[in-house]
Amino acid sequence: MSIKCAVAGLPYGGAKGGIMVDPKKLSKTELERLSRAFVSRIAHIIEEDVDVPAPDVNTTPEIMSWMIDEYQKIIGRKSPATFTGKPIALGGSLGRTETTGRGGLFVLQALIEKLKIKNENLTVAIQGFGNVGFYFAKLASEAGFKIVAISNSKGGVYDKNGIDLEKGLASHGKTISNEELLKLDVDILVPAALENVIDEKNMGKIKANIIVEMANGPLTAEAYEYLSKKEVIIVPDVLANAGGVTVSYLEWVQGKAGYFWSEKEVNDKLKVMMEKAFKAIWEKSVDKKIPLKQAAFEVALERITAALV
Repeated sequence: MSIKCAVAGLPYGGAKGGIMVDPKKLSKTELERLSRAFVSRIAHIIEEDVDVPAPDVNTTPEIMSWMIDEYQKIIGRKSPATFTGKPIALGGSLGRTETTGRGGLFVLQALIEKLKIKNENLTVAIQGFGNVGFYFAKLASEAGFKIVAISNSKGGVYDKNGIDLEKGLASHGKTISNEELLKLDVDILVPAALENVIDEKNMGKIKANIIVEMANGPLTAEAYEYLSKKEVIIVPDVLANAGGVTVSYLEWVQGKAGYFWSEKEVNDKLKVMMEKAFKAIWEKSVDKKIPLKQAAFEVALERITAALV
């Protein structure tokens, strides 16, 4: 998270924390009690200018609403900027739901522009149909990319003519496994589900020219090194999926100011910030003749060290 925030140009540090539990196995009442209990344990170490919890895997706006409510009860005052990912009614930001997928698309479009190729009919396979994968697919399709394959935890579908997302996955004939999706002959592969799905076992069968890491760490170190040597362009996760934390930052700013932007304003600000982040990394990559991932880490570490006093 420290690297990701530095890549995005955000004035944040970074950490990951949470609860080891499958929320699907809990009743709504149990989930609420757990969420509130979690906040009671961390309330003394968080605050809007100290540590700001944000949503991640299996964390919904409703869960964040329980958390901010519990925190404000504990401290005895309003503090909407201490949590992000909240419902709009509780000080959340418009555009937050689609933001990770939208940010990834902005980065992909910036890359396509640098490569001087048109996005029309570029084929895309997306592994993962959760929030990130769904909105990346939806927005990329609207932008002119051809989504030919998409999958969820149970498997996926493939249609060389393009998938109509409005009709859902079940409406398309050819079913494929998640593993088969990764090996499709497409222009762009988007792993948007789990980590380490591309490894030494399947890396030799990857045919995509561009990989956009919308999941955290979908390539193992071995696969990354192998595919980089094959000149596959890999957009690293610390850049590709930084849209989520970027709009969390914008939500934090709005909460502190008590002034809220329209959805268009939020999306426009996200576009500017993601394109700026990509530009710095692209220029570093070209200047030093290094892959985008290495360039991203160099840019991030330079920014972090520059801030140390």
